[in-house]
Amino acid sequence: MGVAAVIGLCRLLGVDAASTAFGWLWRTLAPWNHRHQRALENLAVAFPDMSPAERERIARASWENLGRTMAEGFLMDRIVGDPARVADDATARFEAQRLAGKGIVVVSAHFGNWEIGIHSTAAAGFEPAGVYKAMRNPIVERMITRRRAFLYPGGLYTPSAETPRRIISWVRSGHALAILADLREARGVDVPFFGQPARSTTFPALVARLLDVPLVAGRVTRTRGARFIVSSELVETPRTADRDADVLAATAALQATFERWIRETPEQWFWGMRRWR
Repeated sequence: MGVAAVIGLCRLLGVDAASTAFGWLWRTLAPWNHRHQRALENLAVAFPDMSPAERERIARASWENLGRTMAEGFLMDRIVGDPARVADDATARFEAQRLAGKGIVVVSAHFGNWEIGIHSTAAAGFEPAGVYKAMRNPIVERMITRRRAFLYPGGLYTPSAETPRRIISWVRSGHALAILADLREARGVDVPFFGQPARSTTFPALVARLLDVPLVAGRVTRTRGARFIVSSELVETPRTADRDADVLAATAALQATFERWIRETPEQWFWGMRRWR
């Protein structure tokens, strides 16, 4: 089934039916994919005392969440800003920062439906810019980006030599950066994550430290079906004479926040990624 057909089907079904259908589909089919074994291996690293049956349950539930998230991504215009679907506890924090006239760095993980949280920054009056990894198929890339673009009025950037300079300039001008930071970053630093060293990006902490703006961790928790709670926590960013140490400490604190959230509801995190070596 082509991407255009999937988008059309999701929009025909509507939010609840599409989310349920694709959640079931991914839960059913994903265990046959090689990434399911990786998910089970990651769960064994994170929860060494957990039974294999419980790891299997969490892995399948994680795939269901990912399938739901995929379908919901094609219906984001119908979801964001709907108080019946999204209880937003984060906008007030972002709005206070905007009124102070400073930018903000909002960092999230592949948790719940992570992209819904971007709307909170826009609702607070910011124009968030995002950084993401483009898909290999240019046609699919254009179709999906077109569906996401309205969430990022500050633009969507792919990694390049110019991207850091543009992002720093954007945040310095009083805007928001929204970025996912739970993927393994080969050029990052090792910080603890579930008791193991995990190579993590320092870019969010670096921008926050450099520009003296808040580093905020955002979470979108799926409560039931296609309904969510958006919340946030301020991540402490030290500002001493040792910038590198400050960035390392903030990066470690951010990953510790992610770990705490994942431990609360492990079914909502994407376990199929290569997080550890």
